[in-house]
Amino acid sequence: MQAKVYVSFKKDILDPQGKTIHNSLHNLGFNKVTKIRQGKFFEINFAPTLSREEVEVTVKKIAKEVLTNPVIEDFSYKVD
Repeated sequence: MQAKVYVSFKKDILDPQGKTIHNSLHNLGFNKVTKIRQGKFFEINFAPTLSREEVEVTVKKIAKEVLTNPVIEDFSYKVD
């Protein structure tokens, strides 16, 4: 089983890298892009012996304790 975890800044946190990318896109002629925010993506594979419920509990714990800074970042995940 595999989980995909998406980490991004909370909406009220400034994203300087996203702003830089946005400015670069405008310089390249992509003027209809109104906003872009950058983030991180993780694929985590689990042993086939784990149940979906066990994977979900584990991936939430990993995301909260290791992959994110809960003060400034949010996460979402999907288990396949």
